[in-house]
Amino acid sequence: MVGGMACTKDTPKSKTIDLADLDTTMSPAADFDNYANGGWKKRFPIPDEKSRFGSFDLLADSGEVQVQTLITEIASKKHDPGTVGQKIADFYNTGMDTVKIEADGLAPVQPLFDQISAIQGKYDVMKVVSDFHTKGIFPMFSFFSDADQKNSEMVVAYLYQGGLGMPDRDYYMKDDERSKEIQAAYLIHLQKMFVLTGADEATAKANAELVYNIEKRMASASMTLLEQRDPHKIYHKMDLEGLRKISPEINWGAHFERIGLQNPGEFIVGQPDFVTELSKMLSEVSVDDWKIYLKWQVVNSLDAYLPKVFVDQAFDFFGTTLTGQKADRPRWKKVQGSTNNALSEAIGQMYVQKYFPAEAKKRMLDLVGNLKVSLGERIDQLAWMSNETKAKAREKLNAVNVKIGYPDNWRDYSALEVSTDSYVANVLRARSFDFKHMIGKVNRPVDRTEWMMPPQMVNAYYNPSMNEIVFPAAILQPPFFFMDGDDAVNYGAIGVVIGHEMTHGFDDQGRQYDKVGNLADWWTAEDARLFGERTKVLVDQFNNYTVLDTLKADGELSLGENIADLGGLNVAYHALKKVQTGDEKPIDGFTPDQRFFLAYAHLWAQNIRDKEIIRRTKEDVHSLGRFRVLGPLRNMPEFHQAFNVKEGDYMYLGEADRAMIW
Repeated sequence: MVGGMACTKDTPKSKTIDLADLDTTMSPAADFDNYANGGWKKRFPIPDEKSRFGSFDLLADSGEVQVQTLITEIASKKHDPGTVGQKIADFYNTGMDTVKIEADGLAPVQPLFDQISAIQGKYDVMKVVSDFHTKGIFPMFSFFSDADQKNSEMVVAYLYQGGLGMPDRDYYMKDDERSKEIQAAYLIHLQKMFVLTGADEATAKANAELVYNIEKRMASASMTLLEQRDPHKIYHKMDLEGLRKISPEINWGAHFERIGLQNPGEFIVGQPDFVTELSKMLSEVSVDDWKIYLKWQVVNSLDAYLPKVFVDQAFDFFGTTLTGQKADRPRWKKVQGSTNNALSEAIGQMYVQKYFPAEAKKRMLDLVGNLKVSLGERIDQLAWMSNETKAKAREKLNAVNVKIGYPDNWRDYSALEVSTDSYVANVLRARSFDFKHMIGKVNRPVDRTEWMMPPQMVNAYYNPSMNEIVFPAAILQPPFFFMDGDDAVNYGAIGVVIGHEMTHGFDDQGRQYDKVGNLADWWTAEDARLFGERTKVLVDQFNNYTVLDTLKADGELSLGENIADLGGLNVAYHALKKVQTGDEKPIDGFTPDQRFFLAYAHLWAQNIRDKEIIRRTKEDVHSLGRFRVLGPLRNMPEFHQAFNVKEGDYMYLGEADRAMIW
């Protein structure tokens, strides 16, 4: 994954690189990020509502305004009951009706609290857990459906670790100063949330400690993010009998029936050790303690849709403490976001009709075709890879499916009920609708026409089990894609994004999947060893980047994205050379090669808060924007030549130190 501005036909070619974005007092050989983006960083400080602001975010904000135009127009009109217009309008309007939300207080979640209060024994605990799962509240563990990683034609169920209130297990397990600060702040947050639900201070404090200890025990049995990057470590196929053996305290047959999966067949358990520990916990943790944990799970899952005191308290911890945000996002943006989640493709269909020109799709198809040829040629030229593995890599590349703009088949929302009773009720109904849709796929053939992102999302992705690359309409706009821009800029921007997604099929994770998307080893042992040697160079490079004070980047966690960035640049540059005639003239004093690298660097222009640097370094598989510029470019002799970077310059790496993979 790579992690709106209207696409106009009159974008002048000279404006595809805005000179105001540069800081020419910097040397491109000393710091290409600040040379290419210093002006932009000065012009676009971080808004109070954000913890990071970059060119990606600027485009997403612009897209948000485009969608706002659509939704507010719909929300201001009357619609026939049951129509998509009625559903969008009622969902959005209940979210914006803060007077009613304040007046309702906790009444919309009281039925969930009543379910918890009625729990008598361990069986009832799991009964409530099952019901909550169907409502998109996931205490104890996560559950989803996806293609079987070793039989990519079929969808199966996945049981996965989960149940935590903080974003990752490391927040509970690390004991450095920053982690201890967050742990203390989380305990205070828990306590304050329990007070808001009606508990007195002493009870709230006891409840907070109880929940924290339950979650910490779950965290201690959870895999790290790095461990989860190995697809073999999170693939354990079982049936009900196998699951019962590792977790006898949990009645899984009853759970599957209650969530609508009478015959689960074979399914994948991501972390068997976690499930075993959960089984022990069901036995060892008292029913009363589980009730308190479940109450917290409800509040934590739904606080965004409750009165302002809940919203503000959640922001205090998850916004200010974790990311350094100074102000919460405007309400319209948050409500629009949840409306978008509930009816994403219905809104996406309208978005495409209004904002996505058909000719953009054709231009993209041409670019993708050229990038595919380029990557194929680079594979053929690899000195370190055997002909046997090259042939299979070529087969996989040729089989890559490409989706651009929007899906061919739009999702049907006729079964989704949206009413004016309450915002919480609409959110829960939308989650139940999504859960039924997800469960309905289990043990059926994979639908290869389905999209994992709506057209209005500024992003792109590679799906290894589908062996496909997908580019939603919203990313196909400046600064990623200029309909009439010069080739150098388009290949440096969207061309690199295309190459990035293609390269994901050949990164440290993607390379383990074959041409049809199955987890299967198609490499010779020697080629796999040589690949590991080359990727280690990249790991070591990023491990040496200081992101803040003494904190270093995590080269192992970000390896897949770093391989894709470097590969995307190499493949896109190679493709650019094939379409150039040799007659291209400099624009604004920059050669085509220089414009290619400036366009790439501008994708990652960003300002970021210190807390967000720490959080992303711990949680995010993508490197920080600055190092997405510096890291790959230091490895490219073509970049050195374009900007006269010499040995001794920071942006220079000698041949012996460079990472050369794809």
